[in-house]
Amino acid sequence: MKLIAEHVYDLILDDIYLRVSGIDNLNRLYFKVEGFNPGGSIKMKTARGLIQAAEDSGRDLTELRLIESTSGNLGISLAVICAAKGYRLTLVTDPNSNATAVAIMRALGAEVVEITERDANGGFLGSRISYIQQLQAADPDVYWLNQYENPTNPTAHEQATAPSMLREFGKVDYLFLGVGTGGTLMGCVDYFRRRSPHTRIIAVDTAGSVNFQATAGPRHIPGLGTSKRPPILDNQAPDEVVLVPEWETVRECRWLAEKSGLLAGGSTGTVLAGIRRLAPGIPQDATVVAISPDLGERYLNSVYDDAWVAERGLDKAHFDDEKLPEEELDVLV
Repeated sequence: MKLIAEHVYDLILDDIYLRVSGIDNLNRLYFKVEGFNPGGSIKMKTARGLIQAAEDSGRDLTELRLIESTSGNLGISLAVICAAKGYRLTLVTDPNSNATAVAIMRALGAEVVEITERDANGGFLGSRISYIQQLQAADPDVYWLNQYENPTNPTAHEQATAPSMLREFGKVDYLFLGVGTGGTLMGCVDYFRRRSPHTRIIAVDTAGSVNFQATAGPRHIPGLGTSKRPPILDNQAPDEVVLVPEWETVRECRWLAEKSGLLAGGSTGTVLAGIRRLAPGIPQDATVVAISPDLGERYLNSVYDDAWVAERGLDKAHFDDEKLPEEELDVLV
């Protein structure tokens, strides 16, 4: 199949799956691999939707400066689209943001601002948002895309991500997905509740995030979790929630890389840890689909770096090889 696109943001792939075995005898476990999009992650769909909504607002975006808060992937995807369309873009990050991702944002022409002041929960999200709000109040030509409240965020996944999974498999018994802003979760919930109400939706979050609990804790790996619950997230929407400590994220990322050859990002490792925890209670022949948001090259200096892992006390990431059988892999494209 040949695909010739006029614009880089049209190169969004929504039908690549990797079958993984070796997880408690689950026979039909599939990862939806989103890292082959031009922005390198599932956030390419979010970015496309946010910018389309801004264009539909009637304002001339060539006269404005778009701005967004990001820890990495959304910022890259926005930078890809803004570069192609000629829009000015400012991305607001913090010290926990992926350094490689920040370098890519700058390479694509975006202005990057790092916020170093922590918010009331000990994280940076509240401070990033406060900075944007102050800037927006002072300058009418600043346009905040606002992934945290913009209904386009979940709609993008209701219209693309969710339908592609049901179209591929016909029946999805369990759906596992990580939660950051909640856009992917809420879009998939909205779609599956209407089209496949039997599907059990499992939300996986990082321990220390306040998405599903009141108390914030330290987090080191960007991607999932927040220090301030996003307004678009209904934390009662999933059927079940699994909170994963970051050392398990590291462990699962490395296991998947060594056993399958898929170098996946931190969010994928967190989701895999959630699956491993619940796998004993899932029927062997159930169709289990999980979303793998991005690939692992941007995590070589963190999740896959022994010194970085040890410095943060996440070096419990080792398996007893006898308990982990070799896996079989199929790719569905």
